[in-house]
Amino acid sequence: MIILHIISTAMLLIGCFFFLVGTVGLFRMPDAYCKMHATTKCDTLGAGFIITGLILLTGFSNVSIKLLLIIVFVWLTNPTSAHIIAKAQYRKK
Repeated sequence: MIILHIISTAMLLIGCFFFLVGTVGLFRMPDAYCKMHATTKCDTLGAGFIITGLILLTGFSNVSIKLLLIIVFVWLTNPTSAHIIAKAQYRKK
Protein backbone atom coordinates (compact mmCIF):
# COMPACT_ATOMS: atom_id res chain seq x y z
CA MET A 1 0.00 0.00 0.00
CA ILE A 2 2.81 2.39 0.79
CA ILE A 3 4.44 1.69 -2.59
CA LEU A 4 1.18 2.69 -4.29
CA HIS A 5 1.19 6.00 -2.42
CA ILE A 6 4.83 6.61 -3.34
CA ILE A 7 4.14 5.91 -7.03
CA SER A 8 1.02 8.09 -7.07
CA THR A 9 2.83 10.92 -5.26
CA ALA A 10 5.68 10.67 -7.77
CA MET A 11 3.19 10.86 -10.65
CA LEU A 12 1.53 13.91 -9.08
CA LEU A 13 4.90 15.63 -8.69
CA ILE A 14 5.93 14.77 -12.25
CA GLY A 15 2.62 16.21 -13.49
CA CYS A 16 3.21 19.42 -11.53
CA PHE A 17 6.71 19.60 -13.03
CA PHE A 18 5.29 19.40 -16.56
CA PHE A 19 2.78 22.14 -15.76
CA LEU A 20 5.62 24.30 -14.43
CA VAL A 21 7.73 23.71 -17.56
CA GLY A 22 4.74 24.59 -19.73
CA THR A 23 4.22 27.83 -17.83
CA VAL A 24 7.88 28.76 -18.19
CA GLY A 25 7.65 27.95 -21.91
CA LEU A 26 4.62 30.21 -22.20
CA PHE A 27 6.56 33.17 -20.85
CA ARG A 28 9.92 32.47 -22.49
CA MET A 29 9.03 31.49 -26.07
CA PRO A 30 9.10 34.22 -28.73
CA ASP A 31 6.01 33.68 -30.90
CA ALA A 32 2.54 32.18 -30.69
CA TYR A 33 3.48 28.90 -32.37
CA CYS A 34 6.31 28.13 -29.96
CA LYS A 35 4.20 29.16 -26.97
CA MET A 36 1.37 26.96 -28.11
CA HIS A 37 3.68 24.00 -28.66
CA ALA A 38 5.23 24.33 -25.22
CA THR A 39 1.94 24.67 -23.39
CA THR A 40 -0.08 21.99 -25.18
CA LYS A 41 2.59 19.31 -24.92
CA CYS A 42 3.28 20.01 -21.27
CA ASP A 43 -0.38 20.42 -20.32
CA THR A 44 -1.32 17.13 -21.92
CA LEU A 45 1.52 15.28 -20.19
CA GLY A 46 0.95 17.08 -16.89
CA ALA A 47 -2.76 16.32 -16.86
CA GLY A 48 -2.04 12.72 -17.83
CA PHE A 49 0.38 12.19 -14.97
CA ILE A 50 -1.78 13.96 -12.39
CA ILE A 51 -4.97 12.15 -13.34
CA THR A 52 -3.15 8.81 -13.47
CA GLY A 53 -1.76 9.49 -10.00
CA LEU A 54 -5.27 10.27 -8.78
CA ILE A 55 -6.58 7.06 -10.33
CA LEU A 56 -3.92 5.11 -8.44
CA LEU A 57 -4.91 6.84 -5.21
CA THR A 58 -8.64 6.17 -5.56
CA GLY A 59 -8.39 2.55 -6.67
CA PHE A 60 -10.97 0.95 -8.93
CA SER A 61 -14.26 2.78 -8.37
CA ASN A 62 -16.71 5.09 -10.10
CA VAL A 63 -14.34 7.97 -9.47
CA SER A 64 -11.48 6.26 -11.31
CA ILE A 65 -13.73 5.58 -14.30
CA LYS A 66 -14.71 9.25 -14.40
CA LEU A 67 -11.06 10.29 -14.13
CA LEU A 68 -10.20 7.94 -16.98
CA LEU A 69 -12.90 9.56 -19.12
CA ILE A 70 -11.50 12.98 -18.26
CA ILE A 71 -8.00 12.00 -19.32
CA VAL A 72 -9.29 10.60 -22.62
CA PHE A 73 -11.19 13.84 -23.20
CA VAL A 74 -8.08 15.94 -22.48
CA TRP A 75 -5.92 13.78 -24.75
CA LEU A 76 -8.41 14.23 -27.60
CA THR A 77 -9.28 17.91 -27.23
CA ASN A 78 -5.97 19.51 -26.28
CA PRO A 79 -4.05 18.70 -29.50
CA THR A 80 -7.14 19.38 -31.60
CA SER A 81 -7.68 22.81 -30.09
CA ALA A 82 -3.98 23.65 -30.50
CA HIS A 83 -4.18 22.71 -34.17
CA ILE A 84 -7.23 24.91 -34.71
CA ILE A 85 -5.59 27.86 -32.93
CA ALA A 86 -2.42 27.44 -35.01
CA LYS A 87 -4.47 27.31 -38.19
CA ALA A 88 -6.30 30.50 -37.21
CA GLN A 89 -2.98 32.21 -36.42
CA TYR A 90 -1.57 31.13 -39.79
CA ARG A 91 -4.58 32.47 -41.67
CA LYS A 92 -4.41 35.74 -39.75
CA LYS A 93 -0.93 36.55 -41.11
